[in-house]
Amino acid sequence: MIKLVLTKEGRIGDIQETFNTAYPYLKLDFHSSNNLNPSFPKRNLLPGSSLASAGLKKQGEIELRKEMPVYELEQSLKNLFGLNTQVSRKAGMIWLETTKTDNWSLQKQNEHGREISIPEKEEITDRDIIDLQ
Repeated sequence: MIKLVLTKEGRIGDIQETFNTAYPYLKLDFHSSNNLNPSFPKRNLLPGSSLASAGLKKQGEIELRKEMPVYELEQSLKNLFGLNTQVSRKAGMIWLETTKTDNWSLQKQNEHGREISIPEKEEITDRDIIDLQ
């Protein structure tokens, strides 16, 4: 189990690194406003920004359980700490917001990201083998 320790002096990049260590195919973005409407451009805060600048209202920690649904993590960060966040899943070379699959667990999201990001090994056939004798 991983814990995110949230302090006013803490850096967004440190929280993102801890999260990414546990879930390498997911990322946690912080937003400066609570307007997460897709029709408006998002303003992600820089990794060097403090959690205070992201709107941290209360210091504390949150445990990341592998069975925790994404929506629960996002809601807990908002309701308990005043932080606006969005989890995204790696899909090859791009990051997709998990809005349609927010009910999936962190582990399931991460596993799916791995599956769709790592190309399957191609089978070697006899015609692919070159005889160098």
